[in-house]
Order: sequence, then C-alpha cells, then structure tokens
Amino acid sequence: MSPPKPSAGRAARWAVTALTGALLVVAATQPVPAHAVLVRSTPSHRAVLGQAPERVDLWFNERLEPAYSTVTIWNDAGRQVDERDATVTADDPRRLTVTCATRAAGQYTVKYRVLSVDGHIVDSLFTFTVKGQRQ
Repeated sequence: MSPPKPSAGRAARWAVTALTGALLVVAATQPVPAHAVLVRSTPSHRAVLGQAPERVDLWFNERLEPAYSTVTIWNDAGRQVDERDATVTADDPRRLTVTCATRAAGQYTVKYRVLSVDGHIVDSLFTFTVKGQRQ
C-alpha cells in the first residue's frame, strides 16, 4: 500500500499559512517613524570660533512643524542673546534658524525644541565658544 497523497486543499492551506507568516514578519520589521534628529548645525557642537556667528542654523533628518519648533541662544551669564526670530525655513522645512544678537566672546548654549511632522517633541542643546576679547 502506498502512502496517501496530500490533498490540494491541504497544500493550499499550507501556502496561505506560509504567506501569512511571511507578511507578518515583513510588517513587524518595517521602520517606525522616529524623532527628529539633529544631523548638523552651524556652528557645530563644541565649535571654537574666532568671531560670533551672525546666525545659528540647525538641520534635522525630517520636516519640522514651524508653529511648534524653536531655537534660542544663551550666553554664559544665562541671558538670551538671539533676536527671538527662530524660523523653520520655507525652502527647507528640515532647517531651523535664528539670528545671533551678540558679537561678544564667551561660551554660548543653543537650546532647541522641535516638533517633527510625526508628532514627536525633541528638546536638546549644544554649546559653542567665541574666542577673543570680552565686550
């Protein structure tokens, strides 16, 4: 007596099960939207400059929500020293910029709070130093 042959129904059920499993694996490994990540800035973190920059520019890995994204510059005495004109640029919605209101030497802290289009808020900071005579 020979073993029974698998039925067409059994083969179809096996194929559907295998395909469903494969789809679940693929769906589970898809990237999830992440927070906006600062990819570069001018000046850069811990930069030492000969003169103060006219502005600070930050670039992120994804678009920002302009109404909820801001950047400020603080001196080492704890005073805000930017023009309070932080803007997500129209030509590049991943770029946030602010005008520096001081030219004095010292250490500066750039603080930013951004809302990316995926709905995540990111707060962070970095520093840079301007060498030269204090004013």
